[in-house]
Amino acid sequence: MLKKIISLVLMCVATAQVVAQQPVEGLTYYLPQTVVKVRLLIQHQKFVPGRLAVYGQKYLRKQCGMEAENTYRVCGASMYATALPDTSRRYTVNLDRKKVIFNVECDNNGVLMAVNDQGKKASVPARFKPAHQQPALNPDNFMTADMLAAGSNSKLAELVAQEIFDIRDARNQINRGESDQMPKDGEQLRLMLQGLDQQETALMQLFTGVTTTDTTETEVTFVPQKGKNRVLLFRLSKWLGLVDSDDMAGAPYYMNVEQLNDVAMPELSQTDKKKDKEEPALVVAVPAKIRLTLTDEESKPIDTEEMYAAQFGDVYGISQELFSKKQVAHIRLNPITGVVEYLDVEPLK
Repeated sequence: MLKKIISLVLMCVATAQVVAQQPVEGLTYYLPQTVVKVRLLIQHQKFVPGRLAVYGQKYLRKQCGMEAENTYRVCGASMYATALPDTSRRYTVNLDRKKVIFNVECDNNGVLMAVNDQGKKASVPARFKPAHQQPALNPDNFMTADMLAAGSNSKLAELVAQEIFDIRDARNQINRGESDQMPKDGEQLRLMLQGLDQQETALMQLFTGVTTTDTTETEVTFVPQKGKNRVLLFRLSKWLGLVDSDDMAGAPYYMNVEQLNDVAMPELSQTDKKKDKEEPALVVAVPAKIRLTLTDEESKPIDTEEMYAAQFGDVYGISQELFSKKQVAHIRLNPITGVVEYLDVEPLK
């Protein structure tokens, strides 16, 4: 569809190399510069050791962590395109009586959106919503009277370990159908096993500790430019999270940019070459397609997206004949790439 619209526009253009117009009476506008928003999902894990961790090997034959720890990692990434005005592509629509231009619409930044039509703003993807987290179990709520009365951590560890083994034994007896208190139906069986699992998990936390995971979304802005590849996008420290781009404590993450196609210049007939010398009525963009790849310091890809970028393409001038007194041209442009998305010519009666 994009190729068809570009071809339709090129039939009406006055091309070659279009330079910015000198300010004249009319409406000044900008073509867009495509900007990439990179949304990063940063996972933060917090580990709090159990107060009986030193006894894990003795009573459970399990090596337990004894140092509190905070770690960060990139667990996901996505990209979407937006735009800013390209100050190097500033033009003016001459609103004289010789042309049928009754409406020129720009966004708040002055980027051209439509001529004789209503522009459409680009949509933004929905933000990440973290899942609701269940509160951590409190081991004290599952302790017996003997555990609460234990005079030392060593004695407490012995009692808790014995309780854990008893819970496991009770679960095995239920699964084998050998328990003295077998459930009456499937739902009661499910609830009994769920309760035993919950007790074991809570008491095990006294040895193994508690790990909580929190995922947040952070947005980084990137402006692709010709000739600039493997650009440092951000740095992430395993222990500190996102840090400044010049902070060597963080590992670097890079954005690689690859242009996938060249902008095809139209072939001009002799008539078109004469029109090429005329001042165009309107200047629009024909973007080029690029591929963006986010990688870590080892060049391992994290996310890859393909999109059209205005600054990698070219600009074309639309001939004044399209806005003559004989017809009305309705034009709608993509607010991110500047390409003509809709073109309709309506004859005037």
